[in-house]
Amino acid sequence: MSHEDFPTDRPAVVTCGLPYANGDLHIGHLRTYVGGDVYARALRKLGQQTAFVSGSDMHGTPVAVNAEKEGVTPEEFALSYHETYEETFPKFNVAFDNYGHTHDETNAEMTTEIVSRLIDGGHVYEKEIKVAFDPVEEQPLPDRYVEGTCPYCGAHARGDECDEGCGRHLEPGEIEEPTSTLTGNPAEYRDRKHKFFRVSDFQEYLQSFISRLEGTSNARNQPREWIEGELQDWCITRDLDWGIDYPEEETDLVLYVWVDAPIEYISSTKQYTERVGSEAFDWEEAWKVDGDIVHVIGRDIIQHHTVFWPAMLRGADFDEPRAVMASGFITLNGKGFSTSRDRAVWADEYLDEGFHPDLLRYYLATNGGFQQDVDFSWERFRERVNNELVGTVGNFLYRSLLFAYREFGGTPDADLSSEVRERIDEAIETFGAGVNDYSIRQAGDAAVRLAGFGNEYIQRNEPWKLDDEDPQKAQVIRDCVQIAKAVGVLFEPVAPEKAERLWESLGESGSVHDVEVAAALEPPEREFGEPTELFEKIPDERVEELNAKLRARVEESEADRDGDDESGDGDEDAAAELEPLADERISFEDFQELDIRVGRILGAEGIDGADKLARLDVDIGVEERQVVAGIKQLHDLDALVGEKVIILANLEKAELFGVESNGMLLAAGEEADLLTTLGDAEPGETVR
Repeated sequence: MSHEDFPTDRPAVVTCGLPYANGDLHIGHLRTYVGGDVYARALRKLGQQTAFVSGSDMHGTPVAVNAEKEGVTPEEFALSYHETYEETFPKFNVAFDNYGHTHDETNAEMTTEIVSRLIDGGHVYEKEIKVAFDPVEEQPLPDRYVEGTCPYCGAHARGDECDEGCGRHLEPGEIEEPTSTLTGNPAEYRDRKHKFFRVSDFQEYLQSFISRLEGTSNARNQPREWIEGELQDWCITRDLDWGIDYPEEETDLVLYVWVDAPIEYISSTKQYTERVGSEAFDWEEAWKVDGDIVHVIGRDIIQHHTVFWPAMLRGADFDEPRAVMASGFITLNGKGFSTSRDRAVWADEYLDEGFHPDLLRYYLATNGGFQQDVDFSWERFRERVNNELVGTVGNFLYRSLLFAYREFGGTPDADLSSEVRERIDEAIETFGAGVNDYSIRQAGDAAVRLAGFGNEYIQRNEPWKLDDEDPQKAQVIRDCVQIAKAVGVLFEPVAPEKAERLWESLGESGSVHDVEVAAALEPPEREFGEPTELFEKIPDERVEELNAKLRARVEESEADRDGDDESGDGDEDAAAELEPLADERISFEDFQELDIRVGRILGAEGIDGADKLARLDVDIGVEERQVVAGIKQLHDLDALVGEKVIILANLEKAELFGVESNGMLLAAGEEADLLTTLGDAEPGETVR
């Protein structure tokens, strides 16, 4: 791993978190895959040798459970979704160099090799643990075959995760009051031997690794409490028939899905090399010598990629990741996606409505920072398409190229002005800085802002008012054609299909996908044909129609489900419905008893052992308070220092995870949108 700016002379691998072969894709899922594709294309634009790989996650209990419900084998069930994903990603111009799956022979062999190395290195041991058994079926209950109560927060939980409470990863045997999902009967714990990976062997290494890890700040900050606290060893086997066998003949255990899933990154890269040859891309140089590995994932799997995975790589003598880019979630009209309620914009649905994939790519890539949550609505989608893609990018390209075609038959015979050359150089620099800052939005905005400059430039110079004999007329149009070419080059990672069409309109040879940023300043072709408009406006009535379809679908699904959500699909479903207004009212006198103050955060850090809780030092004017809040996984704690917040100051003191909380931080919604002030209210001022 290097820390030089891209491009480096080392091979880079960009990976996306493996989609779990257990359901259809919606646009919430696509944010990560579009983000990874944009980043991989942007690296290539800088001249970086890059492989973009992923694959379908085929193993684990959810696949086995749902396959049993469907009356098919787990392999048949998972392969059907794998094939769907293979067909869907290219429709959104997500172009993996290799897309495999975890059940193929390459990954089985690679997983066996890596786990064997961990065993040989003394990093795996056997321990007898309590495993849930179904006393009726007389079989062990791994992961999601058992449900019960979280031992840490008391919420209802699955066997491997407290999905409705603190979000903590649960080891086999931890869940309390276990119940068999097969029969609904109470389960019982029995002693059974399982294999454990000594993650604790790598604590010192992980502490240094997290300090040099690049990427988004949430990927660096979220796992620190694990790495700096008491690091627990990790059970890597399960009592299940579906998975990759543990590499010992005398056991009938299979490896936990989170062992073989990330190894698919290596396997997929190897398959790419086998197809194109090691001279084109050498997977061993990337993964075993010194490559630049960038993982693009959802924030719900940060710990897996920053704790377990680098420890496995270290123990097996593979290269460590250079960066982890963890995205925020996507909501729909301010509410969580819910596949069970059919409240989602499905990938195929988006295309069936006749929208171009590059429009959605632009929305997902540039709507906020990558680690921030993004809300999708058809209204906002229309606004961004109409105002930015049509009004800024499309408007400049069409008006300038049409004028050039009609007046000069293409590019005028004139030199590029120093003003425009400098502005294109600035756009290239902004693009490169975005790549090195792991900011997809910044890289994508470079082209849009350049087009905005082009609009201002042509309007300021008004070439249509200049005489044909005036050399300024040719100069201005020459500059505009160069800007258009530069926009095509820099916009290709975000809108590859539209950029290719622009490239063809300019009469350029080859493909815009193959050129690097330097091409933005290469002279345009002398002749090109009459251009057509790249983007079309979305009318208001289309949005009304789409919203009506969504409402009808949700209402129908709600009626079918009778209000019960039994999907367990793992979507961001917590914000699914707004709570009804309370019937009971309080008096004004009761409200006056609440002492609500403006505060300013002086310090923020995660609480050891608590997945969600953070300790805040807050200045509330008359004194400083320590407040505990459940925001650790929802906010970049370092970035909160200095921010104004609203505190309920006269709440009774409480102790959470051994830390005293003297007040309550006020926030809105499941994503803890912190309340603040619009104006200049100072710490200590009362909220009335």
